[in-house]
Amino acid sequence: MIRVLSQFVLKLFGWKTDGSLPEGILKAVVISAPHTSNWDFVIGRLTFFAINMNIRFLIKEEVFVSAFGWFLKKLGGIPVERGTANRSVDQVVKLFRDNESLIVVITPEGSRRRVDRWKKGFYLIAQRANVPIALAFISYDSKTGGIGPVFMPTGDYEKDLKFIEDFYRDKSARHPERFNLSKG
Repeated sequence: MIRVLSQFVLKLFGWKTDGSLPEGILKAVVISAPHTSNWDFVIGRLTFFAINMNIRFLIKEEVFVSAFGWFLKKLGGIPVERGTANRSVDQVVKLFRDNESLIVVITPEGSRRRVDRWKKGFYLIAQRANVPIALAFISYDSKTGGIGPVFMPTGDYEKDLKFIEDFYRDKSARHPERFNLSKG
């Protein structure tokens, strides 16, 4: 029901989906970019529902208050403590070890503001948990959201980051002035 409703809402507003996670992948780190607006969350969550992906997502623990926190958890939210990158990485790696199936969405920018460098946590999590990285996107010019390539991290962060940046280079953000590919 939620899948059909999400597909309807996306279509109503002119959005379409493209791609999905390959069959048989039960665990993955999904990075989602660009992330420059609160609308990215809404469109992204609808997209994941529409393509039938049961995802969890990391979000700062400060927003998990009262009924809103309950709602975020129901949507798949995992509260994380900001400023403790290693503990966050360890927390998510443990979740992968403790679950047979887990798809975690992370925004590597870590903020809706423009950043010079993407956070490396998504890569460390995928490496330590030995799970693939899937590239999710929202592109406002084509009004398309979905999943692109999926790959196993090679251990060569710079090489893998170049592959990731090349994929996101033609994706358009709601606020283009806030979107920046990582400089390393």
